[in-house]
Parts: sequence; C-alpha cells; structure tokens
Amino acid sequence: MKELIKRVLPSPLLQTSRKMLRQVSQRHTPLVTRYTGNAESVLECSISYNKYGGYCVPLSSIHRPATQKILSGKVWEPKTIEFMTKHCGTGDLIHAGTYFGDFIPALSRACAPNSKVWAFEPNPENYRCALVTISLNNLDNVDITNAGLGSQEGSMSMLIADKTGTSLGGASTIIEADSKVKESIIRVKILKIDDVIPTDRKISIIQLDVEGFEQPALRGAIATIKRCKPILILENLPNEDWLSTNIFQLGYKVMGEVSGNKILSTL
Repeated sequence: MKELIKRVLPSPLLQTSRKMLRQVSQRHTPLVTRYTGNAESVLECSISYNKYGGYCVPLSSIHRPATQKILSGKVWEPKTIEFMTKHCGTGDLIHAGTYFGDFIPALSRACAPNSKVWAFEPNPENYRCALVTISLNNLDNVDITNAGLGSQEGSMSMLIADKTGTSLGGASTIIEADSKVKESIIRVKILKIDDVIPTDRKISIIQLDVEGFEQPALRGAIATIKRCKPILILENLPNEDWLSTNIFQLGYKVMGEVSGNKILSTL
C-alpha cells in the first residue's frame, strides 16, 4: 500500500498532509490544502477533513455535491453511514462506488476486529484519491480494487464527463455502448463479487452506489448473497421480476430507505 501511495501522491504533499492530519484537533474543523500538477501522472486534489477523518478530493469533482460537503467539513449521506456502522456486526462490508473514499474512514473504524471493508472504484482518478484517503487515515483493514462490479469479469466503457467535458465525479456511469464524445469515455475493469470475496469471509452488508448498474453487480454476487444473507443497500432497485426470482425468493424484503437508498434484508 505504501508503494502505491508514493506513486500516486508526490512526497512533499504526502508529508504535508500527514502533518496536517496530526494537527487537526478531533478533526471537527475542515482544513484544505491544494496541489495541482502539470504531469498527467500527478493528482490534482484537495485535502479536507470532517469528524470521521481526512480525504483526498479530486479537483475535477469540486462542483459535485459530495465533494462540496466534504470540503466544507461536513459528512455526505450521514444517515447512510450511521446505518451501516450500526449494522455491520462482525462481518465484512462490501462498498462499491467508493469515489474518493468519502465513506471509507467511518466504515473502516466501525468494523469488528479481523473484519474489513472491500471497496471498489472503477474510475482511475477517484481510485487514486481513495488510496490517499486510506493512507491519510492510516487504515489497514480496507481492500480497495480499481474495478467496477458486474455479472462477469471483463471490461466495459464508463462515461466520466458530460457533453461539456465537465466531470461526472461520483455519477460516472458504466454504459453498454460508447458515446460519440470519445474524450468522455474510458475503459474500466469489471469483476464479480463472487470471484473476489473468499468463501471463508462473512459479509454483513453489500452497499452498491453504482449508478444504475446494481442488477449486474448483484447477479455477480448471488453465491455470496446466498451464503451470507447480508443486508443490501441499493441506490437503485433492479427490475422487479429479476428481484423476485433472484433476491426475494431468498427471504429478502424491502425494509426501508435511508438517504434515498433502499434497504433489503432477510430479518
């Protein structure tokens, strides 16, 4: 992990960020520093803080709602984070659509001993920022992968900017066909949860913020879901017929909603 961080963040900024993190009392006061580089390999980012920890925020997403919350020292989707930290139990968490890691510090510290967070982020810039967020908070129970989730291993196209070239940030979307605006499309790796998560790991929660790609992601997690019966937190519900055939028949019901996310459970 340390070698990865050294590659994605210049050492002067890394040293400065760690020093500032130590100086922030109780992490209640937002503190922002900025580094912009000309080389493509250098992140353009801000470091900011809220009550849960420090974050490496991509400047390309500075207009996005989640980013603005974090930069102002607040928490994005506090009720979702609170629900997950209260219900994670003794198992692992699967957190897909990690973005720059805005949930990661809170989820990591809520995990039981020997449990971990399995995080997935397909956008390379967001993934690199999430790596720095993990390093800033000195977290050793987060396994983050630069990939999206689907029904089979492979690669797909991801739309990362709108027609004006403005970054979509956390709203970047896996698409079936390439857009005419080639500059806004990247190829990203796709993995199956069932291929990644070892069968000896207990999963307590699967949380998917994958911009409408929930059904393929769940299809690739059916074995894990059958084995562990985790709580499912979904930004978008899959097709009702598919849910009935593949999820509801396992005893799942829609139990409620938190911050617009649907909560499905067998309890």
